[in-house]
Amino acid sequence: MGETSTELRRAIAGMDDEQLPVPQHRLHGPGHFLGLYAAEHVAATEFVIGAAFVALGATIHDILIGLLIGNLLAVLSFWLITAPIAVKTRLSLYTYLEQNMGELFSRLYNGANVLIFIVISAAMITVSATALRVLFGVPPQHMPYPTSASFVLIAASASVIAVLVAYYGFNVLSEFASICAPWLMVMFTAGGMVLIPALNESLTGQTVLASFGDFVDLAGATVFTGTNADGEPGIGIWEVIGFGWAANTFAHFGLIDMALLRYARKKRYGLCTATGMMFGHYVAWISAALMGAATAAFMQTSIAFVSPGDVAYLALGASGFVIVIVAGWTTANSNLYRAGLAAQAVFPNISRTKVTLIVGAVVVVGSCFPIIYRSFLPLLTYAGLLLVPVGGIVFAEQHLFPRMGMKTYWHRLRGAHQNYPAVITWAVALIFGFGLNMIDLFPFYYLFVPTWILSVLLYTGLAKRAGADRAWPEAEARLAAFDEAVKEHHRELAAREVTEPVKDTSVLTKIIRAVWIVVGLLIPAVLAWRVLFDSPDLDSYYANRELFYSLTIWCTAIYFSFAWWDLKRSKAPRRTAMPVECPAE
Repeated sequence: MGETSTELRRAIAGMDDEQLPVPQHRLHGPGHFLGLYAAEHVAATEFVIGAAFVALGATIHDILIGLLIGNLLAVLSFWLITAPIAVKTRLSLYTYLEQNMGELFSRLYNGANVLIFIVISAAMITVSATALRVLFGVPPQHMPYPTSASFVLIAASASVIAVLVAYYGFNVLSEFASICAPWLMVMFTAGGMVLIPALNESLTGQTVLASFGDFVDLAGATVFTGTNADGEPGIGIWEVIGFGWAANTFAHFGLIDMALLRYARKKRYGLCTATGMMFGHYVAWISAALMGAATAAFMQTSIAFVSPGDVAYLALGASGFVIVIVAGWTTANSNLYRAGLAAQAVFPNISRTKVTLIVGAVVVVGSCFPIIYRSFLPLLTYAGLLLVPVGGIVFAEQHLFPRMGMKTYWHRLRGAHQNYPAVITWAVALIFGFGLNMIDLFPFYYLFVPTWILSVLLYTGLAKRAGADRAWPEAEARLAAFDEAVKEHHRELAAREVTEPVKDTSVLTKIIRAVWIVVGLLIPAVLAWRVLFDSPDLDSYYANRELFYSLTIWCTAIYFSFAWWDLKRSKAPRRTAMPVECPAE
């Protein structure tokens, strides 16, 4: 190789991994993404969203069919929109924008991300604080603002802990979150099963359901009644479909999850998002709504004033506190970390650790206001509307430009400082989307669709006028040389990095795994099954429910202890190839 190529390879070797495409040897199979999405999308806010559907007055048929369709559309969006771009570029959206959209656009985008992740983090911590509130006997917070100094202290303390973990120990918490998914799935389902007999008894005088039809009738009469909190007709199936689809718009249409799916070996692994969408956003939402309605009936209040802590405690006993606290903290920490990264990009002269503390201080204040988590459902939709145009811009570059004879990375090839077509497109799309919402011409759950289409078409037209169809031979040659140097760098990494894990097949590891599966997952499931199907009268129901409460907290403790032990043992030494010397230049 010539001297120029050698210098280029050395420069690439000195770059941060985040600035380069993911190498082939670091890609993951489908199992990784099945677990990842299950862990991320079964969170404490499912209690909030499930209750919101009840308060909005959806019917049981709208919920069963509408959420199924909406979440299926979300899975298809991940598969057909996000995964192909992520696999093609192997970059996170943040890196893609930094390299191809100019400094102004990148800073505006990261600023928007800071606000969104702050709100999500604050909502998660407030949800956790509702569980801690019950433990310390603090009164419920029914107002949009805190009405108890004790609640402020609890929420602020929980926030400080979350910020410190994001500051010091994010990797440890991420590993801990990865083992929560199976347990969360079981416990969310079990909570609904445990309270169904009580709901049925209040309606029919019987604790046992004879068929699925009985369940539908019960849910329609007591939970999803079709009447909202004001006693008026509620939302219909189109609104339910829209929210199911739009809840993660910023991740699929908005391409935020390029950061995750860039590690997928194949585009079809986008279908692995079904574990999060079809369980976390279908089964868990419905189960959480059942639990919320039962809790509201028990407390003789509106479901709008029932906190996640109250719901979890009535449905799951002490284990419910663990669900709300752990799920809230783990989700909050990942979003705090993202907020810190985004804020650091906005203020590059301030270190990530310092800016994380600044962002954390805002989260501490926000977590004290219950209105944030109670408004979580519309906030998610508006967050998607804010970020969706950016996804449309990238989609246009990756899919339309090559078919129209335009250069995919035209702005990078041109060498200009700012990408004004991108900035103008985003601004116009936001005015268009939020303008439609203000005049109420279009259901706000679906606003992201015309907004995304507008951004795709407008950016394509503006980029063509700005010269995206021109040729830059020298710049294209440099980009091709850079890409080839990156491939060579990745080949060298693959030769000296970890290539294959050494599987731990010892008897002790098998015993540890069997313990957390049987004790932590199967036993709570069997106990919940017994409550639902082996409680012929109220006395037996209360006895079975108390047994469930008493045993599941111990099952929970054993599950996390042994699952963590198993995780640590799985990180066994790995075989590595001997370092390969670079050929003489």
